[in-house]
Amino acid sequence: MDVDFANPDLERLDTEPGFNGGYAPEAVKGFKKVLRFIKSAADERDFRSMRSLNYEKLKGDRSHQHSLRLNRQWRLIVELTEGNPKNTVRIVGIEDYH
Repeated sequence: MDVDFANPDLERLDTEPGFNGGYAPEAVKGFKKVLRFIKSAADERDFRSMRSLNYEKLKGDRSHQHSLRLNRQWRLIVELTEGNPKNTVRIVGIEDYH
């Protein structure tokens, strides 16, 4: 899948080794791991098949967004955009769910 970033700091997490964007080290490690998986995925069905990601649609004002688990505490918030030939995943943010 193609990846787009809503925030330049999130893109820097992907491209600059050693940059942490103010996030906890375990969140950054999980971010990089999940981002590699997203880039290699054919489409969002791959997210569902990887049960450890806990891929789920958000509710309410955020019903257009989904979350993926980085670890027990941190979640990656994404938005999906259909495209041709590939869909795009927009990385919106990393959130502490505790």
